[in-house]
Amino acid sequence: MRTRTTLAAVLLALAALTAGCSSDSSSDTPAATTSAPPPSLTVDPAEARQACVDAWAETISNRPDDFNAEADTDTEPAECDGLPQDEWTDRYMDGLQQANQAGRDALQDLIDEASEEAQP
Repeated sequence: MRTRTTLAAVLLALAALTAGCSSDSSSDTPAATTSAPPPSLTVDPAEARQACVDAWAETISNRPDDFNAEADTDTEPAECDGLPQDEWTDRYMDGLQQANQAGRDALQDLIDEASEEAQP
């Protein structure tokens, strides 16, 4: 539903922009016409989903230190607009898992670095 709404808004904006481009009827030169079809707006669903998951991971990773998971809420990333609402929880949880893995990886890097420094 959001995809159609967004697409309709884009098409209306384009129509508004081109409305002022009509040729002057008193001009002797005819208006130029183009026969090229409009560009197609195709989005790979898998890429859109991954972009949403990545955005959730970034949002979760960048929470303030005083973030309270029981009282505070995250703002849904713009990358998730237009994706099916029934998959919201899956994308959020995948983003949470991705953020947690990044945190574990960073912690392991610190442990490895400290271990190397402790070696004689």
